[in-house]
Amino acid sequence: MARSFNLVIMMGNLTRDPELRQTPSGQNVCNFSLALNRSYRDANGEWQEATDYVDVVAWGPLGERVSQYLTKGRRCMVQGRLQSRSWEQDGQKRNKVEVLASDVTFLDGRGDNAGSNDNEAVDAPAPTASKKAKKDVVIEDVSDEPINLDDIPF
Repeated sequence: MARSFNLVIMMGNLTRDPELRQTPSGQNVCNFSLALNRSYRDANGEWQEATDYVDVVAWGPLGERVSQYLTKGRRCMVQGRLQSRSWEQDGQKRNKVEVLASDVTFLDGRGDNAGSNDNEAVDAPAPTASKKAKKDVVIEDVSDEPINLDDIPF
């Protein structure tokens, strides 16, 4: 049987603070949820905004780092795989599809307090005027031949 491919990469904002718990065996697990915003055109051609909410699970040291550094509203990128779970609750069978994170990249810097309720100090030094400005390089075509658009690779 051929192997399947299960890879998820998504970027969004946390909908709530991460919840770090420990299994009975002592393994750390962190649950959080991402809001993924998207735009689309409706039947009338008008732009509409929609948000999808995706639950994410991070295990072990990755989960510890997520719970330590991310808070509600912060942006992050999650790489992982889809995983489905099923259980029975109050006599009803429940199913859930979530993302099992293998890597989480924090996208907001320390100074970006988007969604952060604490007043953390910013350790980054202020920009100074002594830094040299990057100069733009201009290349001029001095050839008298016209440019053939078929020669341009893009």
